[in-house]
Amino acid sequence: MIYERLRTVQTADELLDQAFRRAVRSAMSGSGRVVNIQRAMIQATSDVLSDRLHRIVHDFPNFDELSPFYSELTEIVVGTDQLRMSLSSVHWAGEMVRSLAREALQNARRDDPVRVRKAYYARISSIVHEVDRDLRFLNEARNKLRKLPDISDVPTIVVAGYPNVGKSSFVRRVTDAKPEIATYPFTTKGIYIGHFTHGGLRYQVVDTPGLLDRPLSDRNEIELQAITALNHVGDVVLLLIDPSEHCGYPLTAQTNMFREIEKTLAIPVIVAANKCDLADFHGEWEYRVSAETGDGVDDVMQRVIEVIDSRTSRASSTSDTTPETRGY
Repeated sequence: MIYERLRTVQTADELLDQAFRRAVRSAMSGSGRVVNIQRAMIQATSDVLSDRLHRIVHDFPNFDELSPFYSELTEIVVGTDQLRMSLSSVHWAGEMVRSLAREALQNARRDDPVRVRKAYYARISSIVHEVDRDLRFLNEARNKLRKLPDISDVPTIVVAGYPNVGKSSFVRRVTDAKPEIATYPFTTKGIYIGHFTHGGLRYQVVDTPGLLDRPLSDRNEIELQAITALNHVGDVVLLLIDPSEHCGYPLTAQTNMFREIEKTLAIPVIVAANKCDLADFHGEWEYRVSAETGDGVDDVMQRVIEVIDSRTSRASSTSDTTPETRGY
């Protein structure tokens, strides 16, 4: 995932402490005239500090090159404009540290080198402390962004439905391994990500507890934005319904969710009635499944794959590239 390798962003005091320590070691290992020692300390401080500041900037990706999914999540979680401004400020600080070092290195040849070095330390300390708020913001952003889900760029099925309708059991049934758990903005629960292979292709199944599991009318604007971000990663929504109502929610509320998702997400929605193995399962449903026994699961998954394949074929036919052979 693009943010996974972001390193900890140090505070102004931590950066300055590292730079000054390196300068002292440089002075202790040096010899000769005072001017040479002081110039070596200025150079060492500049190298460490400017390198650290520029590394912070380079660690973050180019936001213009993010996928729509991660671009929208970045905006939701931390705010892209604020990230850009803070990174710009840190870059400015790194450039100022280098520029002032060049000036100080020249002045140390003709003025008191100790006084010049101390003046340089005072000026760069002021500059770095000036961006301390930005450094702290970037570290907080780093901690949040590293927790974003690692969504692969493969055909993706988003599983929706009220709590206890059997979503997690369904994901475990259709995927090869136990789903991974990853955090997602504005839900206290992790999303579940599983994978399976069909016809030589790898598919992704995403269960989103805390998101597509209650009426969208109950959501605030930011929560709806987090849900809408699924448009950029999902190819189809599989809405699971529990006609037995053992989940604790009336059937009317569950079916209403179908209409809400259709209005909110611009991707196809397929409805499957789960728990068909129970005695009080009722109603006429095109897809009757049991995540517990596996009954009907292959049929609905085949339909899901057909829908994804159809969407992919249409997208390929409108592009300038040769359509990819799916090999189902």
